[in-house]
Parts: sequence; C-alpha cells; structure tokens
Amino acid sequence: AWRKLKKTVDPKDFEKSPETGIDPKTFDLIIDKLMELPQGFTPLSKVNRLMKSNKKMLSEGQLDWAFGELLAYGSILLEQKDVRISGQDVKRGTFSHRHAVVFDAKTFTEHNRLSALAPDQGTFRIYNSLLSEFGVLGFEYGYSLATPDALVIWEAQFGDFYNGAQTIVDQYLVAAESKWQRMSGLVLLLPHGYEGQGPEHSSARLERFLQACAEFNMTVANVTQPANFFHLLRRQLERPFRKPLVVMSPKSLLRHPQCVSAPEDFTGNTAFQELIDDPTVSTKAKAAKIKKLLLCTGKIYFDLMDYKTAHQREDVAIVRLE
Repeated sequence: AWRKLKKTVDPKDFEKSPETGIDPKTFDLIIDKLMELPQGFTPLSKVNRLMKSNKKMLSEGQLDWAFGELLAYGSILLEQKDVRISGQDVKRGTFSHRHAVVFDAKTFTEHNRLSALAPDQGTFRIYNSLLSEFGVLGFEYGYSLATPDALVIWEAQFGDFYNGAQTIVDQYLVAAESKWQRMSGLVLLLPHGYEGQGPEHSSARLERFLQACAEFNMTVANVTQPANFFHLLRRQLERPFRKPLVVMSPKSLLRHPQCVSAPEDFTGNTAFQELIDDPTVSTKAKAAKIKKLLLCTGKIYFDLMDYKTAHQREDVAIVRLE
C-alpha cells in the first residue's frame, strides 16, 4: 500500500489541491443517514433539540461545522476506506457538536451514526480515550503507519493538551519522514481559541507548529468554512503522498451563524481552498476602491468582517489564509 504512494518535498506538488467534491447523490445519502435514528430509539432531549435545529438548517440550505466534518467521514467510508478517531470525549465532541455516537435515553444503547451508510462501506471506529495524551497520540501515530488508506485522527480535548504528547509531535510527527523516510497521514484536531475555560484551555500554539514546519513536512491549517474543512480531511487520502495535518479546530465557529456552507460547496468540481478571497469584493469597480488588504486566519475573520460591514469600509479587503 505504501509503495503505491510517492515521497515528495517538491513545491509543485503543493500548489494546487486535488478535487475532492462528491456526487450530489452521495451527499444526499449521507445527510439522510445522519438524520435517521433506529426505530424505537429514544434520543436524549439535547440530541432531540440538535436534530430539530439541524433539520431547520438543512431546509435553509446551510450546513454547519459538524455536518462538514461528518460528511467528510461518511464520504471516505463510502469509498470503502476506514476512519478512526480517538481522544477525550470524541464521540460527542468536547463542545457537543459532533455527536457521531448518540445514546438511547432509556436503555443507554449506543447508535453510531456513520456505521450504517451502505453494506460495503469502510469501518468507522471512534473511541473516547483515557487522559494520557502521550500514550494515545503515540498509539494513533503507530496506527497511521500501519496503513496509508485509513483516515486516522487524534483530537485533543483542548488544543494545548497536546503538550502532554510533545515528544511524539517533535520526534515522530514533525521529523519521521526526514529521519526514517516514513510517511504518516495522521490528523491532529486541536480546539483553539480564547472562549473561556482558563489559561490551559485556549491556545493550541499555532506558532509552535509553524516553527516546526520545514521542507513540506506537514500541513498546518486554521479553517473558516465547514466545506473547506470537509475538503481538507478528504485531501488527506486523495493526494498521492501522505503528510501529517494539524488543524486549529474552532470553538466559537462550531455554532457561528456565518460559519456555514451551502450543499454545492461539497459537490462537483470543488477542492480545498488554501486562500479565500474577500467575498464582498466581487466586481472590478469594487476592487478599484480597495486601498488596504488584511490577511488573517481563523475566527478573527468574522470579527473583522462584522466591523467592515458595520462601518461600511469599502476600501478594505479581508483575505483568509486557510
């Protein structure tokens, strides 16, 4: 399996992302299955409310972060590849957005929302892990070496909890391709952002990962659109090589009313966008008014765009580096 892939540090291989859009029928199938509960299943009241709000969102043609993520997993499973995710509270997600597994309020029976998409699908494995980041991330790194054809993910409960696994990050994730010529497509999801919870629950240390980037050894991303996250995850297995992926997962954007994508952003000839242009600068006349260009990443985009709109600043363009 590894021999079919190539090793690369050639800049040309990173200039353009492969197309990772899915067929509209596949999109509809995954959404229908995600919204379906087994007969006689009594979900917890919170999950019931979530399902209702999800139905409303879908009726308005919008998909939030959780939909983008679960659609990525579902589409990979339907390609008969496995998805594996572990970490603290990953079944529901630390901020209760994922709910990949829901529980019956009466019998406590588990229902895995991604395990019954099709008879010949890949296996979706999801595990709430113990609190040893060093042990768990080390295990998942080893798992990612066992096969390049599975999407393997470790999620920190809060982004800076990876500091308990710093050795694994520095000695293996960052350096193994250079040291031992071993590729890994392991994904780290690191919830990032100063939304309460105190000093050790905020910054995933984006700057430290950027300092560890050299010779195209890994991808570091801070994504602002559910569809772009979907394409980023699918790209992991679509490329003819493997590189670790570190994602500064949002907290406030999980439910931000503007952090949504339309169904057509997931289908057809669509791909991951490394750079997202200012959507308000849509004509040459508007472009001619621009005097200042702001480059930003992540959630700060929404704060800047709110300010730009409120103050009618047509002389400023805001570009996102994803």
